[in-house]
Amino acid sequence: MAEYYEPIEEIQARAKDLQTFSMKQFSLTNKVAIVSGGNTGLGQAYVVAFAEAGADIYVPTFTSEGWEETKRLVEAKGRKVIFEEVDLTKEDAPKQVIEHTLSAFGHIDILVNNAGMIRRNNLVDSKQTDWDAVMNINLNVVYRLSMAVLPIFKKQNSGKIINIASMLSYFGGKFVPSYTASKHGVAGLTKAFASEASAWNIQVNAIAPGYIATSNTAPIRADQERNDEILGRIAAGHWGQTNELMGGVVFLASPASNYITGIIMPIDGGYLVR
Repeated sequence: MAEYYEPIEEIQARAKDLQTFSMKQFSLTNKVAIVSGGNTGLGQAYVVAFAEAGADIYVPTFTSEGWEETKRLVEAKGRKVIFEEVDLTKEDAPKQVIEHTLSAFGHIDILVNNAGMIRRNNLVDSKQTDWDAVMNINLNVVYRLSMAVLPIFKKQNSGKIINIASMLSYFGGKFVPSYTASKHGVAGLTKAFASEASAWNIQVNAIAPGYIATSNTAPIRADQERNDEILGRIAAGHWGQTNELMGGVVFLASPASNYITGIIMPIDGGYLVR
């Protein structure tokens, strides 16, 4: 086999390219993010992380719970946050949220589809109303909010959509068929959007949080048998804390991830490796 010698021009170009890397690529300075359901729990953590990284945030929520605390945390970092109480399942709500964000901040750079819900029942006790409610907010709203912001991102030839998947995007789970189906759907939707939107320099990814200590997981942690079962699979040996997801969401929202699209990124303390 003949030896190959890389042309000096390619070596010089690569060296120049390496010098363009900067930690500023992880900054969200002057970016504007929409974080649905960003008033409590993991959503609140994403909002505070964005503020720390330099972004202003628009937060559509179903209730006003947590507004004051979230506002205090964001403003302490010198950034702005605006809340809107809205039922995102209403037909005109996604378009309304996009219009109000543009009116408030002038542009949109990031959408985090965080709003969601869970209904726990034995399979035989599951109700159609539970299925419909969970699928509507966990999957339909993700699709409709993404579709509402897509024309703006396409026109400006840039944008980040970050969906919130789950460990139940990979597994069947117990007692949560509607939630499991919706989170499998979020994973598929993420890949489908990424496949087409990449042509417009739009990156679409998802975070799959592991077992995080929040109010949503309190019933599981209170069940000693289930708690021990979960902890036995977490390589890190502990339930995740909300701050342990903040770096991941900032990374996927930042220019540092511009060549990453269509992934489902587990932040799970190694749950999936066991």
